[in-house]
Amino acid sequence: MFLRDAGRMRIHAIPADVVDRARKTVDEHHQHLAEVPGSPLRCCLGRSGEGEPVVLFRYSPTAGRGVYEEVGPVFVHAEACDGPARTDVLPEALSKAARVVRAYDGDGRIHTGELAASGELESVVSTLLADPVVAEVQVRSVSHGCFLFAVTRD
Repeated sequence: MFLRDAGRMRIHAIPADVVDRARKTVDEHHQHLAEVPGSPLRCCLGRSGEGEPVVLFRYSPTAGRGVYEEVGPVFVHAEACDGPARTDVLPEALSKAARVVRAYDGDGRIHTGELAASGELESVVSTLLADPVVAEVQVRSVSHGCFLFAVTRD
C-alpha cells in the first residue's frame, strides 16, 4: 500500500534508542515477557511469532505534548531486530483492522482524528497529511487505544 494522494510518506516505528533502553530495563514500567504470540511489535511493525520473547513498556509518542500527551503500553522484541522492512508503505501486519487515526499539528496539539474502517487506513492517512497544518499522524488500536506507528511527510 503506497500513500499516493499526499505525496511521499514516511512510516515511523518507535525510535531505536527508546526500544534499546526498554530492552535493558525491568521496573514498574517495563516487563520482559517469555512470549505473547501475535503481539503488535512497535520495533519492526510486525507481529510476534510463537516462542519470540517480547518486552512490554510504557511509551509516549513525540506528537501529543502537554495536555495531549498520551502514555500507553507497547510491545517490542526482547532481542534486537532489524526494524521495519520498509518505511514507505503502511505495515501490513498492523494496517488491516479498523484503526483510530489522530492528526497533530507542529506544536503537538491534536488537529483532528477519525476512525479508519478496515481497508480505509491508506485513504484516511493520505487525506489527513494533505492538510498543511498536520505535522504527524498517529495510528492506534481501536480496542485499546495503544500507539501502533506514526506517519509523516517524507
